[in-house]
Amino acid sequence: MKKLLITTDFSDNAKHAAEYGYALAKQIKAGIFLCNIVTIPAETPLSGMVAWPMEQSDSLMDGSLDDLKILKAHLEQHDYTDTFRPPVDYLNETGTVWAIVNNASTDQKVDMVIAGSHQKSGINTFFTGNHTRDLIDACVKPLLIIPETAAFKPIRKIAFASDFKNLETDLEEIYQLISFARLLDAEILLTHIYNEKDPSHRFEKGIKQFLSEISNKADYPQIYYRVINESKIESGLDWLCEHGQIDILAMVHRKHGFFDNLLNGSYTHKMANHISIPLLVYPEK
Repeated sequence: MKKLLITTDFSDNAKHAAEYGYALAKQIKAGIFLCNIVTIPAETPLSGMVAWPMEQSDSLMDGSLDDLKILKAHLEQHDYTDTFRPPVDYLNETGTVWAIVNNASTDQKVDMVIAGSHQKSGINTFFTGNHTRDLIDACVKPLLIIPETAAFKPIRKIAFASDFKNLETDLEEIYQLISFARLLDAEILLTHIYNEKDPSHRFEKGIKQFLSEISNKADYPQIYYRVINESKIESGLDWLCEHGQIDILAMVHRKHGFFDNLLNGSYTHKMANHISIPLLVYPEK
């Protein structure tokens, strides 16, 4: 991994996410792109709407650029270590958050996007809505969501949660996770949460083959497997985050079919709303 793209709207939560991302970049020796997207209303207003003056648009862009420079300086000046210092660049654009992030990720060969969890107050939310949910749905790169309560510490264990009903897809994403974990020398805990009424023995043969394939191809010994018996998937993952001594929870975002007992929205959306540790979201291929 060589580059992290950190989105920011200059809120306190976004600043915290940037500080977390900087510390992570130090640990894995990656470069950083700070990215702010200014959403400007169309020049031609709809009926009944007020046009957005061009000089105010220019002022927004100038202010955003100044704030990016300040954030860059803050990250660099508060690094008092003599270890690797991540190179920090920035991107100041107008447009749709997910589109700019995806374009920048491709152009700059970004390996991971980092964003703070959504805040429901503030001017940025008023203009742009829920950035985090939009990125979960549309981001083409792995997305690391940082809650405001998550303090950075060296990452030693990552739990990958799945129902193991999409083994081929899970395998592809786990190989990506292994590449990330290898940089951190972190353990990977493959976690299957199921209801005791759901006969788990029918998964055993597939899971054993699944683990064997990972072990043989990935050559990464720090992979373990755990089953959590819980009637509600959400409760099981909440328990894992609280008691499993994990530093990151990783999931594949599936808009349909991920945990069949979930009725409204994806589970990644629900976890992003309340999780207290970083949530690593892989887009479904």
